[in-house]
Amino acid sequence: MKEFDRMLSGEFYNTRDPELLQMSFDAKKLVETFNSTSVDETESKVQILKKLLGSVGEGVWIEKPIQCEFGKNISIGRNTFINFNSVLLDNNKITIGENVLIAPNVQIYTATHPISVMERINKHPQANEAPYRTNTKPVTIGNNVWIGGNSVILPGVSIGENTVIGAGSVVTKSIPANCVAVGNPCKIIKENIN
Repeated sequence: MKEFDRMLSGEFYNTRDPELLQMSFDAKKLVETFNSTSVDETESKVQILKKLLGSVGEGVWIEKPIQCEFGKNISIGRNTFINFNSVLLDNNKITIGENVLIAPNVQIYTATHPISVMERINKHPQANEAPYRTNTKPVTIGNNVWIGGNSVILPGVSIGENTVIGAGSVVTKSIPANCVAVGNPCKIIKENIN
């Protein structure tokens, strides 16, 4: 099994694998190109996103700068808006629905490490092997979700459709549809908002 497949399956994988590094470098070059486009080069940005991302729906608007690891593991539904300074750490699938609003400085993580230091640290890494252990969990954000600024979405989280995540939240567990959730850790404060 290749390291890319291990990564997507949630197994421990080698983040320093040469093939993975090359995929990441290729994506980051496209990110650099996207982030260096002029604000009015709308069509150029759309074309770069189509090369970078796994899928991008019609009407998607992403403000620069954006950061991601591979790009190809990100799917974004139509009419979604992602504001400045987003970090999409797509070591696993990040699926973002339609009509989603993502405010500035939102970070979505799929990579994680063992809590136990004995498991986390690779004391005797070989050549081209990371000195720590990493695995991943996918993130899913449903249609019509609004994520407030400076929020962090952790690995394995799903956010149900129509839900609002308040600014500054740290979403450590999945949040159902049709509610408002805020805080660190993020908790539901209002239900049935549809």
